[in-house]
Amino acid sequence: MSQVFTFLVGGKAGQGVRSAGSTAASVFNDMGRAVFQMDDYPSLIRGGHNFSVVSTSPAEISSHYLEAQLVVALDQRSYDRHNGHLDDDGVMVHDADVDGDGVSLPITEKAEEYERPDLISGVASIASLCAAIGMTPARLETVVRRAYSSHVEDNLSYAMAIYEAADDEIGGRFSLETGDHRGGALLTGNQAIALGAASAGLNNYFAYPMTPATSILHFLAGHARDLGIAVMQPENEIAAANMAIGAAFAGSRVMVASSGGGYALMEEAFSMAGMVEAPVLFVLSMRPGPSTGVPTYTGQGDLDMALHQGHGEFPRIVASPGGIGEAFSLAGELLSMVWRFQTPGVLLTEKHCSESAMNVSLDPGAVPWAEPEMHPGGGYGRYRLTDTGVSPLLFPPSGQTVKWNSYECDENGITTEDADTIAVMHDKRQRKQQALREHLRDMATVNVHGDAGPVIATYGSTTLSVLEALRHGGLDARVVQPVYLEPFPSWELDGYDDVVVVEQSAAGSFEQLLREKTGVSVAAHVRRYDGRPFAPAALAAELEGVLP
Repeated sequence: MSQVFTFLVGGKAGQGVRSAGSTAASVFNDMGRAVFQMDDYPSLIRGGHNFSVVSTSPAEISSHYLEAQLVVALDQRSYDRHNGHLDDDGVMVHDADVDGDGVSLPITEKAEEYERPDLISGVASIASLCAAIGMTPARLETVVRRAYSSHVEDNLSYAMAIYEAADDEIGGRFSLETGDHRGGALLTGNQAIALGAASAGLNNYFAYPMTPATSILHFLAGHARDLGIAVMQPENEIAAANMAIGAAFAGSRVMVASSGGGYALMEEAFSMAGMVEAPVLFVLSMRPGPSTGVPTYTGQGDLDMALHQGHGEFPRIVASPGGIGEAFSLAGELLSMVWRFQTPGVLLTEKHCSESAMNVSLDPGAVPWAEPEMHPGGGYGRYRLTDTGVSPLLFPPSGQTVKWNSYECDENGITTEDADTIAVMHDKRQRKQQALREHLRDMATVNVHGDAGPVIATYGSTTLSVLEALRHGGLDARVVQPVYLEPFPSWELDGYDDVVVVEQSAAGSFEQLLREKTGVSVAAHVRRYDGRPFAPAALAAELEGVLP
């Protein structure tokens, strides 16, 4: 029997649906259970249909489930949309105004007694959840006071009224075991990225808001003083990237983030970072395109853009975390790497990782500090030739001329059009590419889950979906997840054959990358490209049909 319990709340934007999901996740986290929260919402401030789904287990869990044991529908649309998502033994709780079967509660009627009836109605879902899992009124009060810091007394009064009504109908319906995950922090992928970069010494963050990368900006701005980071929102993405290069020139550890359209605007600056050898970490959080696409949903269609951003030939580092814990460690690792090799890097992720939440344990002390190789003294040349292609750095004011040049230049940064010098500087950058590749050989560049069975190749947060699908379906397979995508660690994929590739791309860009870099034979592929992440049950069924 499955130990997974899923809570789903749906309503209009403005009804506090996402806050209710986060509060439910916190309730389960307090019980020591593993938690996964996913929010689904349209690009609307008010109206539309929002839902938050929180799945939890006393054991491991790495994805949400849509087969819910408890659904709370705050409006008719939510009832109609999610009535089919009820588990066989599930309970549908809905507003008394909704036409349908299930447990009817006076959600709107009671909310009208308070100052903000629309927003407060989301609290009804938490009261219903607490009643359904047998929590006491005293415990509910603790939950509400912690989660809803404004208008506390109104929220508490309303929650108690709904709790009493729900308790009569579904009180103690579900008995949930406690787990051993106590101590983990509930974080989204974007929060983990921000904290990972901060742990590696991030000094400045520049960004213009663009979903789903925006919450990195919100999080760092809200904790700028605590983390000692200067955060700035300039007028557009072009300015953000150029300001980051300027800050790096002065010795600041910098990061910028955007989604597909904003990252496209950064292309010229990305190329300049390659020429001036600026250590800038870019975060690209993917959503479906092209153009505006579907801005609040997920996908992996920007892989090729991440790998080939910019014009000309220069080294870059591209890596993608397979989950929220790895988003933390990889952000710090990449910030350190771009400073070590003085070249731009890209942390490639997706809306599903950026905005979903899990409880994870973090170790800031394990994140490498971003430290450059500094000029030892004497006459300084910014682009001094070395065996590795990496030139020692010096920052102004230093008493010496420090010159970064977007034009081709000599060792001192002086503009040149001399043919021999141009070739020498290209060779320098290619030596850096080779040094970077050799460095990666001594690092963990590929994650392998499982040690037997057919091979599934995937990357990014699709890894979370695959692992949960295997658990759900009781399937044996080995999951191979390249973390670094450029330079691609082809040496780590020797011996794999007849792999099944799982990705969120219509064109199969990850499969093409695997074939190009390794020559591995692909037995089958599973793709989804409708903006929604894989659901474990459906993915398990697809994998069962194609695994050799």
